[in-house]
Amino acid sequence: MNRKKKINETLKKRMKKANAKLHKSNKPRYISKAERAKLEAEGIARSASS
Repeated sequence: MNRKKKINETLKKRMKKANAKLHKSNKPRYISKAERAKLEAEGIARSASS
C-alpha cells in the first residue's frame, strides 16, 4: 500500500508541475521603484523637448 501511495504521489507531483508550466500568470511584470523613477524622468524630458 505504501509503495503504491508513494508512486501515485510522485506522479501527481509531476503532473502538477507540468500543468503549472502550461498556465502562465496574468500578473504584470514587476517594475522596481528606481526603474519607475527613471521611466518617469525620461517621460518628463521627452515632453519638455517636444
